[in-house]
Amino acid sequence: MIQWQKSNDVLGTANRGNPAESGLCTLCRADCTGKCETWLSSLIGRKLLYPRDFGIVTAGSSNTVHVGVSYNSLRIQGYNYGAYNRPKGLADSADDCVFPKVSIETEFGSKVKTKSRIPVMTGALGSTFVAAKYWESFAVGASLVGIPIVVGENVVGVDKASVIKNGKISKAPELDRRIDTYLRYHDGYGAIIVQMNVEDTRNGVAEYVIDKYGDKVIIELKWGQGAKDIGGEIQVTSLDYAIFLKKRGYVVDPDPTLPEVQEAFKHGAIRSFARHSRLGYTNLGSPEEVQEDFMKEVNYLRKLGYSRISLKTGSYGMEALAMAIKYATEAKLDLLTIDGSGGGTGMSPWNMMETWGVPSIYLHSKAYEYCSILAKKKKKVVDIAFAGGIAREDHIFKAIALGAPFTKLVCMGRAAMIPGFVGSNIEGALFPERREKVQGHWEKLPKTVTDIGHKADEIFAGYYDVQKKVGAKEMENIPYGAIAMWTLCDKLSAGLQQLMAGARKFSLSGVSREDLFSANKETVEVTGIPFITDVLDDRAKKILKS
Repeated sequence: MIQWQKSNDVLGTANRGNPAESGLCTLCRADCTGKCETWLSSLIGRKLLYPRDFGIVTAGSSNTVHVGVSYNSLRIQGYNYGAYNRPKGLADSADDCVFPKVSIETEFGSKVKTKSRIPVMTGALGSTFVAAKYWESFAVGASLVGIPIVVGENVVGVDKASVIKNGKISKAPELDRRIDTYLRYHDGYGAIIVQMNVEDTRNGVAEYVIDKYGDKVIIELKWGQGAKDIGGEIQVTSLDYAIFLKKRGYVVDPDPTLPEVQEAFKHGAIRSFARHSRLGYTNLGSPEEVQEDFMKEVNYLRKLGYSRISLKTGSYGMEALAMAIKYATEAKLDLLTIDGSGGGTGMSPWNMMETWGVPSIYLHSKAYEYCSILAKKKKKVVDIAFAGGIAREDHIFKAIALGAPFTKLVCMGRAAMIPGFVGSNIEGALFPERREKVQGHWEKLPKTVTDIGHKADEIFAGYYDVQKKVGAKEMENIPYGAIAMWTLCDKLSAGLQQLMAGARKFSLSGVSREDLFSANKETVEVTGIPFITDVLDDRAKKILKS
């Protein structure tokens, strides 16, 4: 695969580090002063859909040669006539069929439908310190936009202030903060999803959440993610905290209770500890046993009172993918998120992330094939979200089209976190008294920001849109990271609407695999999407011969 370009002169963007397929740097820093495409989109929004310096430039495509198989080796179809899947009330006139009127709302669910204003959800933001530090920005931003956000694994287990006795939680302040922050601005669109791994199940997270929040929360079972094939990790630099986590039942490496490890820590030879979660289903040896155990777990959650249940799976091989799709369908789950390799991480073994698992486009292509097999058997296939290195509006279109009609939205991990970082840095620089609270890293605004403006309402293109939604008085309580997330999502929305209008699809449900073509023959083999010049070639020749 060709490495994504490091700078884009047309947009005026640049990556600080080496860019991944998503266009994000492989190592995204919270203190970054810019300015990759996602970073800059968090400030100027939909303006970044177009070339910079209008009036004194012309711009042309770099016409990148498509080598290898990735989402970047898929291209999007355009059509020169028609207007399909028009929302109710949209006429077929040129005045009505314009891109701002394209509907990008979506919904997912078996019996209870969950609506989302745009087909995006966040990745799981769990026990990493980044998730905790910037949660206010992430959650408020997602809630205002109207998209689902996922509280990841181990939030209760790593919280020193939580109280767990005999597998029953009596106090979980950090989890409460995560849920309450999102619900504060929830208006019926989006959802708060709480994820559970082995430790969360043992600690009674499901029981605690249903007792306190009821139907306001979706519960999610976790099988894995695209960044690694072992349980989640965090790094801690306190010996006391490492011992606390060990007593909480976690795997801590190296073992902080060993005298020789404590001595090494005292002398600085060991400076940190990695906390790991456990693997699931280690006592089972066949798909049939996994299905039986999985169904028992789902039934137990339903008896607790959960009306919405989802599953997150990682980039395992084809057997595990088929199991996830089949079992989620049989259990009538509300959503299955399939995360391919190329996904992001808070902390995963680096070489594991580089070398394990199935890359996103391969996994997602097989997911479509497997869903189709069940659909032909007249099964109501579980609604799907694709994840793994998705960051831009063209990625959203391609992922939904590749998995259509089963894909309802995409899951964005690192891309959705960048606006939280940059917004918090701006707020901390403008208001030093808030810097520690908002986790700002800058003492003053860098030139990449002052080139845009010096105050919030000058810097964020979405500032007054947010103010219109919440009111001028409430605007004082909105973190700048949330405004940045709104601004990024506005750019993604407009870009997606433009791509859909070009494909003559005016509702998201109309996007299909016919709206894609493959840029090389290898991609044809992997995805089943025809080669560029093969698409509609028969119809073209029919016109010529008529």
